[in-house]
Amino acid sequence: MNYTYILRCGDGSYYTGWTNNLERRLRAHSEGRGGKYTRSRLPVELIYREEFATKEEAMRREWEIKQLTRAQKEELINSHFILTR
Repeated sequence: MNYTYILRCGDGSYYTGWTNNLERRLRAHSEGRGGKYTRSRLPVELIYREEFATKEEAMRREWEIKQLTRAQKEELINSHFILTR
């Protein structure tokens, strides 16, 4: 399985990425090994994820989410929580 995900960083900003092993990637982010952006903004919290069959789909969705404004990302995040409650 492949995932596109959004993290909320310690400074309140959002980080969007993709991975084929969500648990390992989240652990790396939390330990400061996930990437330059999140390393300086710990702690991080997973607040959104989508699953895809292929990495190409996950990468495409990552790009789409990165094009969104902060308000649009928050709308996406909030709609996700409503759907999964």
